[in-house]
Amino acid sequence: MSTFTFFQKQKKLFHLVCLEIWLVVIMAVFVQAEENLDSFDEQILTYAKQCAVDVKGQFDLALASGNLTVGQLFDTFYIPIPDTNPQKYRTQYDKYSDEVVRPITDAYQKKHSRIIFVVPVDRNGYLPTHNTIFAQPLTGDKDYNVKWNRTKRIFNDTTGLAAASSQKTFLFQKYYRDTGEEMRDISVPIFINGQHWGAIRIGYK
Repeated sequence: MSTFTFFQKQKKLFHLVCLEIWLVVIMAVFVQAEENLDSFDEQILTYAKQCAVDVKGQFDLALASGNLTVGQLFDTFYIPIPDTNPQKYRTQYDKYSDEVVRPITDAYQKKHSRIIFVVPVDRNGYLPTHNTIFAQPLTGDKDYNVKWNRTKRIFNDTTGLAAASSQKTFLFQKYYRDTGEEMRDISVPIFINGQHWGAIRIGYK
């Protein structure tokens, strides 16, 4: 091996090491910024954790009582609801969720005027049950439906899918909702029988 070739390889190796160091630094800064919550964010995180416990408790009760099976609760065979735009879907558990989860999430949604929504989503971003305020009857007006009937949709945009699939203790994000509103989002994962089901998301201003 010539001296020139040797130094060329060493130079390339040095650049790779520098790149790895910069990636580590960038990730560290991102994580630090992500978790640099202010006092109100911390309060929302507390609500999200409590809500996740409450919703998990209802799901556990449904399994224990036989109202749902594990297979039904983890159902991802989303059945399209006809004539809905944006498209909505049914699952084997969404009606049960409407009955037992909505009262819980509605109560948390009303805890502060800055809270816009509190919802459960499965790990794919499917939202079986929205807050009452966003589950208004469908109309022939798509713009109205997008804003006021947001239930039973799959929110697999970048923010929605990150919240739904994250298994971290919590995830804090900032984004623009499809209604144009600038939002903050804190999500907390839900595990059922040791399996990752999805998350509780709280969106707020």
